[in-house]
Amino acid sequence: MITPMSPLPLLPTSVVGSHGKPGWWFTAVKAAEAGDMGAGDMEEMFDDAVHTAIRDMETAGIDIITDGEVRRTDGYVDTYYRIIKNIAPLPVRRKAGPWGYDQQQRYEAVGRIEVPSTGFGLVKDFQFLRANTRRALKATCAGPLTFGSRIHPGSAYKGVVDVAERFAEVINAELKGLAAAGAELIQLDEPARGNVSGEEMARLFNLATDGVTAKLAFHICFGNRFGRSRFPRSYEPYFPGVLKARADQFVLEFASRELSEVDLWKKYGDGRELGAGVVDVKGFQEETAESVAKRIRRVLQACPAEKLTLNPDCGFGWSPRYMCNQKLAGLAAGAALARTELTGNT
Repeated sequence: MITPMSPLPLLPTSVVGSHGKPGWWFTAVKAAEAGDMGAGDMEEMFDDAVHTAIRDMETAGIDIITDGEVRRTDGYVDTYYRIIKNIAPLPVRRKAGPWGYDQQQRYEAVGRIEVPSTGFGLVKDFQFLRANTRRALKATCAGPLTFGSRIHPGSAYKGVVDVAERFAEVINAELKGLAAAGAELIQLDEPARGNVSGEEMARLFNLATDGVTAKLAFHICFGNRFGRSRFPRSYEPYFPGVLKARADQFVLEFASRELSEVDLWKKYGDGRELGAGVVDVKGFQEETAESVAKRIRRVLQACPAEKLTLNPDCGFGWSPRYMCNQKLAGLAAGAALARTELTGNT
């Protein structure tokens, strides 16, 4: 096993989760869908893709990395819907025209929601990552609202909250497995949905993480599929209720909104850690050391440096790999510049 590096620097850099995938990844996935790749072929491809993501993040100079979530072949949770039992696909009402969230596949619960005995496979994925890098790591998992958002309760559940609570149980087992495998930082990802209060988001987070012995991060964003937001982009309605979540760190989207609500953290942060989004994953513009450092300086007015981690707004799963890598390099360079300004050390 590779021993992780330590300690982390002031203003450590991290990623939210997903990494930009290489062109051959898409070619292999299409070949598998056509029946031209076997399970062994795909396992080899995914291992190679993880190695590539690791190398990209290490080369960029990111301090806390993930496996890039490159084993997820069809979006954020769609891969897992394929192995979840007792959900049935519903007809997609709009297939023609520009892509939109209304074209996503939705399901109906037809019985008690179950997953295979091996769960979502996140533990195995983490073990592979841990064996192949010396960087500090973050394990990521979608939250109960994310999993439940596209599953109609049908006659099996009373409502959408019951569906989310069932997923909280499933996720809890997955996270405990990750902690037992040595994951020291685990992030749960949820959208700011607009129709769910901060208190309810916190309650479901706490159900999903109950008894999990790891540092916990809570990523909340506004959606990012194809660079499009899904919900009104304001955190204010969720505060202070969302702070009832037993999260050690909140990972929030700021860069794409020109840091418009960063002062909410100054008002409500209450000494907890902030993972601040200082890189815009929705835009194609280049990130320079100075543009990122400028954002960091602004965030430092709302959060002390010793409580601050720097990351992109969201994942790069819908970004070209070259753009992902450029933005990660800009993130690391901007953090280094801000660090030098704080400490005077080069």
